[in-house]
Amino acid sequence: MPLAPSLLQFPPLQSLKLSTQFLHGSTPLSLLSKPTSSLTPPTLQSHTFLPPIRAMRSLQGKVVCATNDKTVAVEVVRLAPHPKYKRRVRKKKKYQAHDPDNQFKVGDLVQLEKSRPISKTKTFLAVPLQSRNSKKKAAEEDVPKELGIPLESQQQLQA
Repeated sequence: MPLAPSLLQFPPLQSLKLSTQFLHGSTPLSLLSKPTSSLTPPTLQSHTFLPPIRAMRSLQGKVVCATNDKTVAVEVVRLAPHPKYKRRVRKKKKYQAHDPDNQFKVGDLVQLEKSRPISKTKTFLAVPLQSRNSKKKAAEEDVPKELGIPLESQQQLQA
């Protein structure tokens, strides 16, 4: 069924203009630097100082290999949800870390600090970390054994 030419009326091609700010380089580069909605006019915002977000700057793990010179392999264990069952599962990953003094042995707990790339695989620096047991022992040593108040049995002996 052919359509009547009166139903199909198009405006002349001269009246159609492609009006976009990206044609012919008419947009300044300051507006192109950040994606914005075309519906809202660009507003100039005063940028306040915010510290940069530094994700994954330090990790804790256990030394699993210390045979290389000035390098230790550290295994970091994290908990992540299982994709299907949503239960938290342990995920392990090994990182190569710089140990300039060869001070770490297998089994030591270390903290990995992010640094500049030292080699192809080393971007962390190994820092000693006190084990949990040594922290408890240090806390116990600080507390005095006697409080300075004699017990009732000691008061009767002194009297």
